[in-house]
Amino acid sequence: MKVTDIKPFLPARDYAVSQAFYTEIGFHSEYVSDDLTLFENGDCLFFLQRFFEPALAENFMLQICVTNIEDAFTVCSASQHKQRISPISEEPWGKVFYLWGPSGELLHITELK
Repeated sequence: MKVTDIKPFLPARDYAVSQAFYTEIGFHSEYVSDDLTLFENGDCLFFLQRFFEPALAENFMLQICVTNIEDAFTVCSASQHKQRISPISEEPWGKVFYLWGPSGELLHITELK
């Protein structure tokens, strides 16, 4: 099997709020159906689904690699729909901050060395 792409399906407690959140942090949306939206930024894509299971959402994590962590932090800090955001920290492999989305999902925003 040769894999050419992977697109995760993210859960949404409030579909409209989650759509707004991902737009605020720099993703562009494309309508797929009333229950599914495709979000993209560059070559990276994921589906947002009108589905919510608390245990899934609160254990869902994505690493989002960026070229400039300070710019990403500024954009994400301005989101009106985030649950919370951590400060940027330095790690042996690069820099990271953590961003909790409106459904409890955890985004690891990273700038790798």
